[in-house]
Amino acid sequence: MPTRPHFDIIIAGASFSGVACAISAARRGLRVCVLERKQDPGEKLHTTGIIVKEAAEQTLLNALPTNATRRVERVCLYSPRLKQLRLTAPGYYFLTTDTPQVMRWLASQLHEHGVELRLGQPFRDACRRAGGWDVTDVGTTHYLVGADGARSQVARKCGLGLVRNFLYGVEYEFQGADLVDSDALHCFISKRYAPGYIGWFAQNPCGVQAGLALRHNPAHARLPDIDGFLAHTKAITGLPLSMKPCHVRAGLIPCSGPVRTLANDRAILTGDAAGIVSPVTAGGIHSAWDHGWRVGAAIAAHLLDQGPPAEQAAIDAAPRFYTKRLLRWAFDKFQMDWPFDLLLHSLPLRWAAETIYFHHRRADQKHVSAQP
Repeated sequence: MPTRPHFDIIIAGASFSGVACAISAARRGLRVCVLERKQDPGEKLHTTGIIVKEAAEQTLLNALPTNATRRVERVCLYSPRLKQLRLTAPGYYFLTTDTPQVMRWLASQLHEHGVELRLGQPFRDACRRAGGWDVTDVGTTHYLVGADGARSQVARKCGLGLVRNFLYGVEYEFQGADLVDSDALHCFISKRYAPGYIGWFAQNPCGVQAGLALRHNPAHARLPDIDGFLAHTKAITGLPLSMKPCHVRAGLIPCSGPVRTLANDRAILTGDAAGIVSPVTAGGIHSAWDHGWRVGAAIAAHLLDQGPPAEQAAIDAAPRFYTKRLLRWAFDKFQMDWPFDLLLHSLPLRWAAETIYFHHRRADQKHVSAQP
């Protein structure tokens, strides 16, 4: 009988957190395998692909192909009655992306760093073994990392924490379309269309992305009325209602902060699987990349340098989101349209909006990344 392959790390999921973990570990010389259920990493996406300045400058994402990104330096915030507040911060920006191209580029980076990427192979099951895990149809490993999304199978099979609270989002992409104001990220507050979250429009390298998300209640689930939202905002966006989207993305977005049992007995969660997504903005790319990178580095330090257990390092590296979790609770309990219409141009609301969109507060994170 042929010997089953052995890896230092097997990672389920080839999105931002999984790729960061894999490359961080591979750079230390570990043998890493990444499982990706899709044959094409750029298909059936759930992420908006909007990258904040910190991720664009402080991580490997600073090497993205220039034709895959578009710089946006302003935010236009709209009240339920479509009053507008323009927000900027000196030197701050976002990158909208050709997200399928970005995901394929990330896969190419795995190959360049010597990581074994198995496309079309989902994580199915694993059982404990001495010193690690035996992963079905893959091989054995010292560490198993779940970067497999909000409904993580690694979490379920390994007895780790599950994400319990979600937003549900839908995003359309209109290839070749142009916004009336293409140099801003447009965000809309509306309890009617987006209870618990917002709607958004952005110009990306390929066209326009338009999305809507709301608080997900499994007992009374409802789909975002994105077509009604498009009609409501037509005068601002300039998008013809007859235009049909070329791509539709939909999925659950964690919104309650890190799961309680994030790591245990050589199994670790990261990214959406770990709930590492801002409870307020639902932004997760920078936090996911940072945490995944730290997990890979911690595993390498433990296996190669007799460092402390990687499980505790992964738990310690997770952002706590204390303030944002409080804001999430308040938004869920007390969201009303009239205060936003009334106070949109007030100094307190402007301060809050600028803080949420432009300032990366280290109070929510214990560490600063040291990445190329």
